[in-house]
Amino acid sequence: MAGGSREPGRTVTSKVLAILEAFEKSRGALSLTDIAEKSGLPLSTAHRLVNELTDWGFLSREPNGRYQLGIRLWELAQNTGRQLRDAARPYVQDLFSLTGETAHLAVRAGYEVLYIDRVYGSKRVPRASRVGGRLPMHATAVGKVILAFEEDWVRDAYLNRQLDRHTAHTHVDPRKLSAELTQIREQGYATTVEEVRLGSCSIAVPVFHTGRIGAAIGLVLPTNQAGTMTRHLPVLKGISSQIERATARIPLETLLGSHIGGTG
Repeated sequence: MAGGSREPGRTVTSKVLAILEAFEKSRGALSLTDIAEKSGLPLSTAHRLVNELTDWGFLSREPNGRYQLGIRLWELAQNTGRQLRDAARPYVQDLFSLTGETAHLAVRAGYEVLYIDRVYGSKRVPRASRVGGRLPMHATAVGKVILAFEEDWVRDAYLNRQLDRHTAHTHVDPRKLSAELTQIREQGYATTVEEVRLGSCSIAVPVFHTGRIGAAIGLVLPTNQAGTMTRHLPVLKGISSQIERATARIPLETLLGSHIGGTG
């Protein structure tokens, strides 16, 4: 029994991670029963571990008995991608100030893009992501532009997967997506229109690091601005160059930490 667990094949660590993962796809608080079901744990095991996580501050218990992620977990998460976020933050804010649109910075995390920083605009645009959130690469402008400039084997591995359709507009045909990535690489930017959420479109450019793709920076706009998105390219490319210069002395592996690397 792994790790002394009474459930064959499941260590205590895997159970704790399963509990925390239950909150990843949930926007609201969860009951103890919800947590047990989502984590695949017996109610008694979930109860014991949830109490311990609450004592440590990784979960918090609301007056109605439901649970949310705790402030201590948020504090630890602030160290994720911290060097990149701290170095790029002034430029992400500049991008917002110069365009008035929601601006964000993302890196590749396996088969997804992880949003490191975001500055929200005041316009009503459907929100598909948040800082610390992840989205599929093929449905986002930041994801597509990173994928376009990644190594061939990374693109091949991605295109050989089952691609999920989030809206009727999501590009999921591997051959067409491959051709689109080639075009993105040639033109130097990517766009999407309602591929993740209806009512929004996006545009992004790559952020290089010593000749390698390191991240992507982009804007999210209302769909009615899709035809004029490219007007923001000069400022996007300028901000990308500034981030590249600001991070040039930091090794890429140090800059991005565990987010770069495998496709798992």
